[in-house]
Amino acid sequence: MIGTLRTTRQIRQYAAEPVPDGVLRQILQVARWTGSSTNRQEWHFIVVRDRDTIVKLSRLRTPISWIAGAPLGIAIVVDEDDASHAYDEGRATERILVAAHALGYGGGIAWYGDASQQAEVKKLLGIPADKTARQIVMIGRPVSPTDPRPGARPGGRKPLAEIVSYDRYSK
Repeated sequence: MIGTLRTTRQIRQYAAEPVPDGVLRQILQVARWTGSSTNRQEWHFIVVRDRDTIVKLSRLRTPISWIAGAPLGIAIVVDEDDASHAYDEGRATERILVAAHALGYGGGIAWYGDASQQAEVKKLLGIPADKTARQIVMIGRPVSPTDPRPGARPGGRKPLAEIVSYDRYSK
C-alpha cells in the first residue's frame, strides 16, 4: 500500500482506450467513502465522458489542453461559499488519484482557472449557481508520466531534511 501511495503521479498523457465501467465504479466508491468535514459529504461527482465536452474544457486555459487526450474526467462539485469544502474536495481528489493508480490507471488534476472560466464550466456541465467546480480529475490508462507541457518542471521530491522540522520551525 505504501508503494501505491508513493508512486501515484500526475498523469497528463493517456491511451485512447476507454475506462471500463467496473473500474470507474470502484474509483467512485473510493471517492464516496472519503472522509469529509463533519461527515456532510456535500460533494457531487460528474463523470464526463463526452468527447466534445472534454475538448471544450481543455480549451478553457492553455495549461490544461492536455485533458483533451483523456477518456474521462470526474468533476468534483461543492458548495461555493463553504471553505471546508475546499479541504474535502482535496481529500476526494487525492483518493481518486490513488484509486486510479491502484487499479492500473492514472489520474491528472486540471484546475479550470479564474471565476470566469469556472462560470463557463458551470454552463458546460449544468452546475447550479450556488455550487462550484474548480477542477476535474482526468482518468485513463497512462502512456507516460512525463509532463508534455512546454516549460514543465522536473519531477522528484526535496529531501525530508529540507521540509521537516521537529517541535519548532527551523530551516
